[in-house]
Amino acid sequence: MAPSPRVRWDRVGRLALLFVLALLLYLYIGPLSSLATTWHASKERQTRVAELEEVQARLRARRDELRDPRALEREARELGMVRPGERSYVVEGLPGAGER
Repeated sequence: MAPSPRVRWDRVGRLALLFVLALLLYLYIGPLSSLATTWHASKERQTRVAELEEVQARLRARRDELRDPRALEREARELGMVRPGERSYVVEGLPGAGER
């Protein structure tokens, strides 16, 4: 009769330890990659927020400028608007008229 194979507990222990270490490594890599992705997206969003704040500042300055009735009238006249009772004239063919 052949001797029964003996279990080599030192090998089983090593394999179990290797499996546990691999599992721990896997559990750390997932959140770290998620953290890196989130950090990158955060940087992009911070850049976008800075751009939008700059646009907002320009728009607020423009709003404040247009609160003056003279500036508002100037803008309206540039768009071709006239006051009631005024006549509007369009002059064409002047030299340098296309340079605006």
